Amino acid sequence: MAASGKRRKAKQVTRAKKGAKKQRKKTAPDAGPVTLAEAKALAQAKDPKLAIRAARKSALPPASPAPVGAERERLEQERRDEFARRIKEYKATMEIMKKRGARRPRSKRADKPKGTEPAPEGEAFIPLQIFAEGDSWFDYPVPFFGGGIIPRLENRLSVPILNLAKAGDEVRYMLGVEERIILTEQLTNGCPAGGPWDVLLFSGGGNDVVDNPMALWIRDWDPALPPIDLINKTRYQTALALVRAGYEDLIELRNKISPSTHLVFHDYDFAIPDGRGICGFGPWLKPTFDLRKFPLGVARQEVVKAMLLQFAAMLTSLAASAANITFINGQGTLKPQTSSWDNELHPARAGFEKFADIFRDKLKALFPSRVA
Repeated sequence: MAASGKRRKAKQVTRAKKGAKKQRKKTAPDAGPVTLAEAKALAQAKDPKLAIRAARKSALPPASPAPVGAERERLEQERRDEFARRIKEYKATMEIMKKRGARRPRSKRADKPKGTEPAPEGEAFIPLQIFAEGDSWFDYPVPFFGGGIIPRLENRLSVPILNLAKAGDEVRYMLGVEERIILTEQLTNGCPAGGPWDVLLFSGGGNDVVDNPMALWIRDWDPALPPIDLINKTRYQTALALVRAGYEDLIELRNKISPSTHLVFHDYDFAIPDGRGICGFGPWLKPTFDLRKFPLGVARQEVVKAMLLQFAAMLTSLAASAANITFINGQGTLKPQTSSWDNELHPARAGFEKFADIFRDKLKALFPSRVA
């Protein structure tokens, strides 16, 4: 700190001490009952920092809801603008591919000798019309981490995917009023380049059952209990029921508006609660286990695994409840080690590549003539 800054701070402390002392002498006796104002003055006299903060607070202009509301609206407008940009880009790209014909890029062979002819171009195909809604497994930061499943899947399919996912989103919001309207519009209007959507990829539920609320359904550590019994079954099933309700409404929307659109769901692999976050977000798992006094190590992982197995079972039953639904069970894809994960909830690059392969293989099975 510069010398002038130190002197200024020292003067503030001195003024605060004198002011608080004067206020204490004027308003409060040394003993006996005090008013709230007198008690605050006494507290500030004992701690000059409190007096300084109080003085600074009183010097600030009065708070107004207008700036807060304006900032929220600005952030919401940014999100709407981003979605509009994605839709516009998708439409322009898909219209070109449908008009001129779609083909896959030339195959690449690292061992091909220099000077030889390039591999023949891929055959033309009818591009799949896919849009995605979901969380950070679909909407992971691209510039630093290469993105989540969606951009990697685009490269494998050689078609654009309209990605309306939003990192951190929860199923209860995706099927709440605002985002339900967006889903309904997409299913009603179909692909911006014409025709119904072939596929809706949906990723949701992970954010609904982790982070702060997770402490409600994880019990205090008891070494005598198996992992499954360290989960409060009734409470966790209540949380899963809310997630299931969102999926059920999504299925109902699809059935009513665009029954030919194939729904693709997926679960999450067995995350490791090691306390790693990303870009200031997280951790989402470790704080609960710390709160519940779990020892470090495999006990935490086993409880997370038990939670996610129940999540997968729920999605399995949903996929069997209606036609044109595929559930991708990718649990066990990643090796149970921290290097498999970028942080507590998201796979490392190689992991996302593996999941993109799984999605591609499932879509190939569903649309064999339209996926290489």
